[in-house]
Amino acid sequence: MKDKERERHLSEKHHMKILWEEFFKSDDDTMAQDATLVEKASIVGRVGIMLLSCGTGAWRVRDSMDTIARTLGITCSADIGLVSIEYTCFDVDNESYSQTLSLPSTGVNMTKLNEMEKFVRQFEAGHGQWTIGQIHKRLREIENQKSAYSALIAGLSSGLACAGFIFLLGGGWPEVICAFFGAGVGNYVRALMGKHRMTLVAKIAVAVAVACAVYFICFHIGSMLFHLDRHHAYGYIGAMLFVIPGFPFITSGLDMSKLDMRSGLERLTYAILIIIIATMSGWAVATILRLHPGSMLKLTIEPGMLTFLRLIASFCGVFGFSIMFNSRPDMAATAAIMGAMANTLRLSLVDYGHIAPALAAFIGALTAGLLASIVRQKVGFPRIAITVPSIVIMVPGLYMYRAVFNFGITNINIGAFWTTEALMIVIALPLGLLAARILTDEKWRHAD
Repeated sequence: MKDKERERHLSEKHHMKILWEEFFKSDDDTMAQDATLVEKASIVGRVGIMLLSCGTGAWRVRDSMDTIARTLGITCSADIGLVSIEYTCFDVDNESYSQTLSLPSTGVNMTKLNEMEKFVRQFEAGHGQWTIGQIHKRLREIENQKSAYSALIAGLSSGLACAGFIFLLGGGWPEVICAFFGAGVGNYVRALMGKHRMTLVAKIAVAVAVACAVYFICFHIGSMLFHLDRHHAYGYIGAMLFVIPGFPFITSGLDMSKLDMRSGLERLTYAILIIIIATMSGWAVATILRLHPGSMLKLTIEPGMLTFLRLIASFCGVFGFSIMFNSRPDMAATAAIMGAMANTLRLSLVDYGHIAPALAAFIGALTAGLLASIVRQKVGFPRIAITVPSIVIMVPGLYMYRAVFNFGITNINIGAFWTTEALMIVIALPLGLLAARILTDEKWRHAD
């Protein structure tokens, strides 16, 4: 009878859900310090895999696992990837215990990450004087926190982000409005597909196709009503920029800088996969609709006003991306203020200082990282929750799309040019954050 009852509780999912509370044999009133090595190691692993599910990098996951292990009086050695962790815990009685844990997919949830970091700090501050039941209860509460926003809010936030993004790329009001609706509907569709656990390829391809199509429809409506210039159609690229994999791109560079090569290379591959799917889908729709990337009409705005508008657009863009990353409104607003200053500085350096875009990107990311160090001491938000959203808007999605589009029509030389331009900026962004981290974080600065 017991075997049948246990069998009914087993997960039917492809990535079987771990029944942590059934796995533990100690009573809920048992102090964590008095638990068995297997149970202590399982607490360490559960904390690690929950942090990994938030989208944070390997260094932060390992640091938190080490903190929990140290507090419980055991030693942990972990190998961390994009969606899996292999780790072993050792104690002083010549015993060790190993586990392999994996996730069905990856995503970004900054609110959940903030709660996990709070839990780790509280557990360490209390010297591990928690019962097994208290740990289960708190981790279950955090684990049950899904997306902080509805599909509608996700759509509106992406519309806001891409509207700001296309203005920063040189678009005017027609491009801004069309990109808002295109990106909004596209990400709304992606969010709905995510709720039904659709696979990554399907979500990205359909969302980008819908975004481009909606932009095209909005443009034609605008053309009929206001006789818009054909050049405004080139802003359709802005409608698909909500799929930019900023988090895996940036964290891949940070992980590789700490020699977490497995995590770094897996994250980089994941980011490249998303870019290929998105750009190929956008290229297919553009080919069908006879669109091609071109130059939008040049804005005639004096430098002072342009700088002010760039601050506003950068704020909107970073705020929108932060909400898409499930950040709380106060966390999103903090990142947006930092991003507005750093990105406007970057653009001003390129336009008025005639600095190379890659060097300007490095300076912009460095500025964001330094500001994050100051802000973190004041408000305690996770550093990655305010640094990465603030520089995602600097990722050259336009260059990436132009590269793939030109490769698709066999303009190899032009495609290689845009690939090189994009690559230089993509390399510069994590290097800027890395430099800021080395300058301001003693723990990160040393390799031990």
